[in-house]
Amino acid sequence: MYGNQNREQKSNVSAYLKWGGVAVVAILLLTVVFSGIYIIDPGYRGVKVVLGKVSQKSYVNGVGFKMPLISSMVPVDVRTRIIADSTETYTSDVQLAQIDYVLTYNINPENVYLLYEQVGLNYEPKLINNHLFGAIKDVVGQIQAQVLVSRRDSAREVILQQLKERVDKQFIQNVGFELKDITYSHRFETAIEDKVIADQKAQEAINNTRRVTEEAEQKRIVAEAEANAMKVKAAALAENKKLVEYEAVQKWDGKLPNYMMGETVPFINLGNQK
Repeated sequence: MYGNQNREQKSNVSAYLKWGGVAVVAILLLTVVFSGIYIIDPGYRGVKVVLGKVSQKSYVNGVGFKMPLISSMVPVDVRTRIIADSTETYTSDVQLAQIDYVLTYNINPENVYLLYEQVGLNYEPKLINNHLFGAIKDVVGQIQAQVLVSRRDSAREVILQQLKERVDKQFIQNVGFELKDITYSHRFETAIEDKVIADQKAQEAINNTRRVTEEAEQKRIVAEAEANAMKVKAAALAENKKLVEYEAVQKWDGKLPNYMMGETVPFINLGNQK
């Protein structure tokens, strides 16, 4: 009796172990199968690595299957990258300028496998930063500090053009660059402000001097014209005394004087005679 019970217990234990083993194997198989499924999110490309070797293809976003255990799928962000940062460099007159900028670019989605294979995911210092800082240094270094602010747009265009020429186009595309701000030391900015104020005052003084000179010249011209007119008139009076009589008649108000002497035309007041 006891022997039968022991055999039944051993049989039950064997059955449990058997089904437990099957369950473990099933779980392992499911784990292996599911580990072969990959998902690439929108805005990413995939790089498949099989036993340490990069597949020569960029995988688009979506769901796919890879060899379990021996392969992996590395997602690479190909969305527009925006970098807002600043750097310091010297102008042509050796003034230290802080340049605040915004850089935008995209990774070429077709070549992400080459980027991963040849450069790695830490590509920014190698492919972007060195070229960016070099372009900023070259352009700003050719412009004086005081002029740089007013020539910001042209400086930005030259920096962008140089950057586009320097970056590796098989990896980097759609490069954009904005020069947000240029700042100097407080001491230098104060000196610039003082100079601007001094220039404005100097120009104001020049304008005042010019105005006074023009007004004096106008008065001189008017006085000269009046003097010439008087000379002409005096000469005409000297040559023709009849003109005096003519002007006297022109100025006569219609009232006859009681008495006149001299060589002028006599006027006799006959108003009281009958």
